[in-house]
Amino acid sequence: MIYTFLFCCLCCCRLVGVFGDTDKVKSVMEVDSVTLQINVTEIQTDDLIMWKFGTKKTLIVKINRATNEISIKDDVLDGRFRGRLKVDNQTGSLIITDTRTTDSGLYEVEISRSSSENKYRFNVTVYARLPIPVIISDSPQNSSSSSLSSSSYCSLVCSVVNVSHVTLSWYKGNSLLSSISVSDLSISLSLPLEVECLDDFYSCVVAYSFTNQTTHLNNTQFCQPCPDCVFCCHVPEAVTRLVISALVGMAAAFIVVYDISSRKGEQER
Repeated sequence: MIYTFLFCCLCCCRLVGVFGDTDKVKSVMEVDSVTLQINVTEIQTDDLIMWKFGTKKTLIVKINRATNEISIKDDVLDGRFRGRLKVDNQTGSLIITDTRTTDSGLYEVEISRSSSENKYRFNVTVYARLPIPVIISDSPQNSSSSSLSSSSYCSLVCSVVNVSHVTLSWYKGNSLLSSISVSDLSISLSLPLEVECLDDFYSCVVAYSFTNQTTHLNNTQFCQPCPDCVFCCHVPEAVTRLVISALVGMAAAFIVVYDISSRKGEQER
């Protein structure tokens, strides 16, 4: 008797079907479109497909192929989806156009047939457009000096406003110099940078996990240029001093050798 009951339960489970896949995560930028694609190649003649949104599972789309009915209920939830919901007539996938941050949330679709029932869930996050990072100089201006001394530094600050869930970073070429992350809502971020000498390879980047905005630093835009020398911008100060000292030493040695050779020549004559 028990085995018969278990067998019937297993048969019923096969008939109803396992509820869908694992949750699918979708990330999209505000104003872009997003498609929530289900594993259906073609809607069957007896399919009943219902799309629901949010924790309260508010019905937003109903497709009844048996009656050839497609009902888009975009007036619910105070009309937040009005005019922005579409469905793929062949697969039943949901398309949200002109996305907004208020579209973020859980979307669930139920596909009912005479022999099975499946559910699929989509966790959608709509991110606000990334602002372009702004770089300003934080160095005191010295108009009386035409160049920086070898010991002075150029101070810069990169900032973005009204951002959340982003990372702000300084790069030199492809090398990360520093970064800061934030998960709070509507916050302003600033990241300082101190360099001894500027070139065109510095950039500030604000990024989500899937996209970014970059501002490249123009070396003539901020701070005074480095002194006109071969080594100042690309060799550390200690190495520069060592090279200069070596050149001076070589020159002194040459003078001493030349002086000794001249004296010997005079004595031989």
